[in-house]
Formats: sequence, C-alpha cells, structure tokens
Amino acid sequence: MHPSVHAKANPDKPALIVAETGETWSYAELDRRANRVAQLFRARDLAVGDTVAYFLDNVPDYFALTWGAQRAGLFYVCISSKLTAPEAHYIVEDSGAKLVVASAALSHVAERLGPMIGDRGKLVLGGDVDGWERLEDALAAQPDTPIADERAGIDMLYSSGTTGRPKGVRVALPEDPNPAAGNVLMQLAAGLYGFGPDSIYLSPAPMYHAAPLRWSMTVHRLGGTVIMMQHFDPLAALAVIETYRANCSQWVPTHFVRMLKLEPDMRARHDISSMKAAIHAAAPCPIPVKEAMIEWWGPVIYEYYAGSEGNGFTSITSAQWLEHKGSVGKPAYGIAHICGEDGEELPPGSEGLIYFEGGGQFEYHNDPGKTAEARNAHGWSTLGDIGRLDEDGFLYLTDRKSFMIISGGVNIYPQEIENRIITHPRVADVAVIGAPDPEMGERVVAVVQPVDMAEAGPALADEITAWCRTELSGVKMPRQIDFTAELPRHPTGKLYKRLLRDRYWGNKESRIV
Repeated sequence: MHPSVHAKANPDKPALIVAETGETWSYAELDRRANRVAQLFRARDLAVGDTVAYFLDNVPDYFALTWGAQRAGLFYVCISSKLTAPEAHYIVEDSGAKLVVASAALSHVAERLGPMIGDRGKLVLGGDVDGWERLEDALAAQPDTPIADERAGIDMLYSSGTTGRPKGVRVALPEDPNPAAGNVLMQLAAGLYGFGPDSIYLSPAPMYHAAPLRWSMTVHRLGGTVIMMQHFDPLAALAVIETYRANCSQWVPTHFVRMLKLEPDMRARHDISSMKAAIHAAAPCPIPVKEAMIEWWGPVIYEYYAGSEGNGFTSITSAQWLEHKGSVGKPAYGIAHICGEDGEELPPGSEGLIYFEGGGQFEYHNDPGKTAEARNAHGWSTLGDIGRLDEDGFLYLTDRKSFMIISGGVNIYPQEIENRIITHPRVADVAVIGAPDPEMGERVVAVVQPVDMAEAGPALADEITAWCRTELSGVKMPRQIDFTAELPRHPTGKLYKRLLRDRYWGNKESRIV
C-alpha cells in the first residue's frame, strides 16, 4: 500500500498530527503536497537515481519531502539537525546530493552551509536564508498531480558517527518500480506488532534517524495515523498517549529511563491504557529498566535489534523477554550467526561478532573498505556488534566491538557496567569508557551525569562504587568516576562515546559528526 492509495480511499483521515500544536494533515493533503514535491524535483532536472538531502527539524513537511522523493525514484538523505555546517557539508558532498532542503529554524547553520555547497540547489523551508530559495515559492508553481514517470525511491541514511565519520548506508532502488509496492518493514510491522489502518503511532524521536522515519512512513503505507513529537519530554509523551489514544509507539532506552525517573504522581497522571505495542530499539536496555516498564505499562513492551543497513532483524515480546531477560529476541528477518575473529561460526553461548545471513544487501557509500570489512567469507554481514545466541536461538547483545576495553589483557564490555550504574536513583545518564593507563593499558572510567549536578563529588562517587560492587566483579569496577552536566548523546539515544574517549586520549579536535 501507499499513502496515495489511502488518499483515494480515505482522503479525510488524519495521516499526521503534530503533538505540540495539533496541526493535522489528512491523507489527501499529504498526497497533494508529496505530488508537488515530486513535480518540483522533475522541474529541477532530478532524475531517477539522483540524490536529495534534507536538513530539517521535526516539521510536517518532512513527510511531504520524503514521500515526494520516494515517488520520484530518488535517494533521500536525512541529515541530523544537530550537525555543524562542516559536518552537514561532509554528508552533502559524500552523498552527491544535487539539491538540499533546510529548515529556516536551522538558519544559523544553513547560512554557513550555503556557500560550502556551491551551485547545488538550495531551498529553505519556513523563512528566509541568504542565498537560499524559499521552498514554499518553488512549490507554489507546481501541480499537485502525480508526475508522469513515478518510480519507487528509497532513503540513504548516514550513521550517527558515534565511532567516527558517518557512513552512508546505500541499498539499491527497489526492484519493483511501483511506489506502492510493499517492503520488508511493512510486513514485519503488520505481522509482529499488528500495525494497520487503526494504528495511532506516537513517534517521539527525530525524523532524520532511521527508525522514526522508516516506521512512520510504514504507518502511512498501512493507512494509520502518525503523531510526531517535535521534541521529547517524558511527561508530555504520556499526555499525548492519553489525548490521542495512541496504541503503538517506538522508543529508545533513554526515553524509558527519563519516564521512570518522573515522580510517581506524575507517572500516574495520564491514562496510557490505549498503548498496545510500545517498541524499543537503538541501544541495549538495562534489565531493571525494562522490568520496570513492563510492570508499569504491562506486557506491551516489544524490542527489536536491527540497523540502518537492513541486513537482519530480531524481535522479542514481553513474555519471551521475561523468560530470556536481556535478550533482543529471535531473528524475524535473516539468519543470525555468532562468529569469531576468523569469521567462522561459534557454538551457542559463545560471544563473538553478530552476523546475518540472507537479509538485505547494502554497501557503505564511497567506502568499499568498510563494506568489505562488514562481510565474512560466507557472505554474511555484521554491524560490528558483539553478542551471543543461547540454546533456544535468542540473541543477546554484549556491546559494540569498538567500545571494548582491554585492561591488563582482559576484555571488558562497558554495557554491563553502564546497565548497573544507570539504575542508581541519583544517576541520570552514564557512559563507561577505557582511558589510558601506564600499567594496565586501559582503565575503566565511568562518566556520570547526575540527576542533580550539585551532588557531584566524592561522596556520590563512593556511593556509585558501592552500588557497582554488589553486582560486578572486580575487573569490571570503575577505577575512576567523573561527573558531567550532560553526556554527548544523540537524540536517538546513541552515545557519542568516541568524543568521551578522545577527551581522555588527548584528541582535542574531536567533534560530534
């Protein structure tokens, strides 16, 4: 299915609601706007297989632009609204985008970005930026009917750059040129989580990220309603569920942590009984956090493991998770394997790199070396995560291979330590990294964001150390606890751990990219 199909069958049905303002687009309105966008792309000589880039905050026009590109056979690149001009410029250049659309709300960056991208097309939404053409004026001259040569396009999204330069994940244009043809995610959403025309889907995260964008567009394919939050706030999210009777949603563990740290009376203020499928992904969820969410919301918490690369997908229900705590589920798309450094499969219970067989094919744009590194001799592909499979075939994540700490010759994975520290009642966020140590090679350092920065100091550090000692072995104990007012965390929940490491390893030039 496709929003254009729903625009004919149910033109007045809400396709999109902005949580903060109540602004609503019907399917008919979404269809008209997307058609104008596709017409504009053709008028600007963008042909099938060309690339456009969007540098936007969470605005309704995100969907007009993405659906317009999707039905014009284009690759559309969604750039993080948190980037600087040089960082955005890198992605524009690397992707080969021929046209860039930016929000006027990001004018402080767009003003610097404009001269960097030269004679590429530059359109600005919602205001004026020197050197940029107003998108609204460009669209006004376009008809709202379909282009003559509609063809299915697809996103080309960039990694969040938590371990280095962002990587563009490029897959081929869909084999079926029909924009209304189905896809794997549509099948998974409907089959695993019951998504369909009655779905009222709450998306509390930035649309430039893979999961919010793809799942919201999947809801549009299925004829449901997307409620887009422009900015996440834990209490506001609960209010939105009650107001719109949202019945499905997607989160990251940091959202759960922030909601759970609300005062009990605030958590009980809103009726969330309409929620039937609260899905989370993007980062491992500490076991106590997920236990608390299931206790609070009931057995409606679902989890999956996947990446922008689309090479595999695992899923787990609340009931399954309670029997396999810490697992991210069994494969629903692709076959999972755990392999050693030689690329050969390891037996159940062994930790190693997670590979998928038979899933989607991808490449890292302009980086054949990274593409090759992501595959083994069997042709299976990996995202670089470490994990294990149990005897029942359930997958457990250990950590990113690149985050591993080697102290005194012992491999230490930070995630287990972070999962313990985040459950401390006076900790808002935490990152564990390896810092240089003359004797051990690396020492374990916990960088803690306290709930109240005024409490930061030796007493809280001692309390956190005691908290860790009850569950962690000596080798995993932080040898150093530092405090910070805020960790460099991506809005999607991923942590820019590279930035923290660089501070301790002496790289003063590191920036978030």
